Amino acid sequence: MIKGLAITPPVLGRISIGRVVEKNGIRLPKKDDQFTITSQIQEKDGWVLHPMDEELRKDAPNGKLRTIPVRMLFNDADLNLRAEYTMFDRKSGRPMCVGNGDTCKRLTQSGVQSLPCPGPTLCEFGKGGLCKPYGRLNVKIGEDDDLGTFIFRTTGYNSIRTLAARLSYYQAVSGGLLAYMPLELKLRGKSTTQSHRTPIYYVDLVVKEGLLLQEAVAEAREKSKEMKEEGIDQAALDAAAARGFGNALFEYDEDEMSQVVEEFYPSAAVEGSTGNAVIVSKLREDLDSARSVSG
Repeated sequence: MIKGLAITPPVLGRISIGRVVEKNGIRLPKKDDQFTITSQIQEKDGWVLHPMDEELRKDAPNGKLRTIPVRMLFNDADLNLRAEYTMFDRKSGRPMCVGNGDTCKRLTQSGVQSLPCPGPTLCEFGKGGLCKPYGRLNVKIGEDDDLGTFIFRTTGYNSIRTLAARLSYYQAVSGGLLAYMPLELKLRGKSTTQSHRTPIYYVDLVVKEGLLLQEAVAEAREKSKEMKEEGIDQAALDAAAARGFGNALFEYDEDEMSQVVEEFYPSAAVEGSTGNAVIVSKLREDLDSARSVSG
């Protein structure tokens, strides 16, 4: 296994609650009140929709996709959702500091240092909104690929907090059979004083519609028994995933860096837009540098 390279679940597509639109020649993120499922192919007009988007949207009220039936790939909640406080380089999208509120790993000129992590509000290094909670949720949609996933990335407190709680609870009540629970992502809205009473949307995780919790747990137990009889070792899969995530200091790749800039730091992307070739070259230099430090 190549050291310094995070081995993450295979990604078939992306789940978002917004989209990137072009305005006056500038690509900017725009929030939405529904899910969008895209492929990994991006054209000049944006990300190409994944076939699952059209399939699920057929049965959605008013054509708005607000629930997505999913299953988890792992029994361990923390393997399905990785969330940390992260400070990104706003131009390259490369993580410079990743922490959990207790300790952090920070990329410095002298290498990666382990330091105390006071969280975004108290950290001098990440003050001014530079440090954000950053979550990546991998889920399975459909039955076409047993190990392929769709990824939902977010810097929203509401989505991260809700997803982390739900995953932990479902892992507990199912007796550690989270990967077999029939679940669905659900888009919820709320208004706050910070949103000036306008709706904001976040992602929740609930038992699949039409099932009670006890029915979902019973189905998970039956599914787990069936998979064991067929020779599937879920515990070994979880262990392999944990080793893969731990194979690098930071979890990211070239594609993710550019998407972070576009989705979470649009102003920085505009300021640094001196041509796609220059940006791609800079991202590759940053990635190579980070790998040499972590190796």
